[in-house]
Amino acid sequence: MAAKPESFPDRIREIEQRKLKSRQTPKRSVWLGLGTMGMVGWSVALPLLLGTALGWWLDKTYPQHFSWTLTFMIGGLMLGCVIAYQWLNEENRDINKENKHQND
Repeated sequence: MAAKPESFPDRIREIEQRKLKSRQTPKRSVWLGLGTMGMVGWSVALPLLLGTALGWWLDKTYPQHFSWTLTFMIGGLMLGCVIAYQWLNEENRDINKENKHQND
């Protein structure tokens, strides 16, 4: 058996409540988004660069048949991705907690 469609006044009331709720919640600015992108970028780039520098130094100091630079570059990239993932996961958790608190 199909559910009874909502009446027109019910739909209008729902739309009105959504608009009022959206006006009460603070808007996330463009600067917040750019800051997030910058934080993610630096959390990946910095370990990558530090790993590359350490690998380059090891290549000059203790040469081997493999490349220390490439090894530490990949390691730094992996570490940076883990750091970025954890940071974004934490931010997402905070946003969801804030939204849930506002909905209650």
